[in-house]
Amino acid sequence: MLAGLPADAWVIAADGGIAHAFALGLTVDEAVGDFDSASAPDLARVQAGGGRIERHPVAKDATDLELALGLAVARQPRRVVVIGGHGGRFDHWLGNAFLLAAPAYASVELVARMGAATLTVVRRSAVLHGSPGELVSLLPVHGPASAVRTEGLLYPLVDEDLPVGTTRGVSNVFVDSRATVSLTSGVLLAVQPGQQSGGARS
Repeated sequence: MLAGLPADAWVIAADGGIAHAFALGLTVDEAVGDFDSASAPDLARVQAGGGRIERHPVAKDATDLELALGLAVARQPRRVVVIGGHGGRFDHWLGNAFLLAAPAYASVELVARMGAATLTVVRRSAVLHGSPGELVSLLPVHGPASAVRTEGLLYPLVDEDLPVGTTRGVSNVFVDSRATVSLTSGVLLAVQPGQQSGGARS
């Protein structure tokens, strides 16, 4: 799960994500949320390690992940990697997936690892890493995706327009260890569910 993360990555934990960060051997630099799912010992451990705590009320207008992303983008990084971010609930998974593709984060590369799945936000172009036979779906969000072009996938897209709600980009397949996706306008979520293709496209 931590493959590809730099050793000096700045770690921001959203609420109960503090425990997950510690379980992965990470040092938490900042923790944010209402902390309804974080333990007092974990919060104390963050502070003991020199980490900053930003507490919000339970009745707030943003999820803990949105608060964490706001802190991350304020540091003006090139890339943000979200680990977790679904909480085991489908509505959280869906809401957070849409959140990643929001215009507020257009200035950074965004990748999320949610359980076995990897989500990559594609705004102009992106290189996806996988293995031959691995599934990937390209989903337009927040509006249509125009002139989508792919290389390294079994079912190529060549300057195709994908309207919101289409399944045209679902269940594509890596033919090599990397694939490229580009588009002229719009936003795509490239979702790698962590499964191999069964052969038929469904």
